[in-house]
Order: sequence, then structure tokens, then C-alpha cells
Amino acid sequence: MAGLDHYLVLSGVLFTIGTAGVLLRRNVLTFIAFGHFLGSSDGQIIVFFVITVAAAEAAVGLALVIALFRHVETLNPDAYRQLRG
Repeated sequence: MAGLDHYLVLSGVLFTIGTAGVLLRRNVLTFIAFGHFLGSSDGQIIVFFVITVAAAEAAVGLALVIALFRHVETLNPDAYRQLRG
């Protein structure tokens, strides 16, 4: 059974990978360029996957904002403190 130490190490590794990805990120179109150079369509598939995930994130964020607006009927962040219960 996984203990607390395992979860802490996993979260530290994921945080490090995410930080490295932000600091070292490259243009998504380089995947297409390398794929074209190597004669493979893998780069295009990765780009479409990234675009799809980004669109899904935007849709979920918008859905959350709309749900909060319908519940409180304002976009003032101070009004959302009342949702804690």
C-alpha cells in the first residue's frame, strides 16, 4: 500500500516536470516541423491533441464561470466566499 511518502514524491516529480515544461517549452509548431523533416505525422497528431486539450480546458473553465454566475448572479469574486459551507 502506498504511504504518504509515495504521494509526496509523486507530487514533487509531477511538479518538477510541470515546472520544467513551462520553463523549457517550445513552440508547438516545432512538432510539425520535425514531423515533416522526419517524414512522420506524429508531430501533427501531437499538435492536434494539444489543441484539443486546450479547447477542453477552456470549455470547462467557461462552464464553471457560467455555473457560478447562475448560482450567485454576479461575477464579483467576493460574493463567492459565501459558497463555503
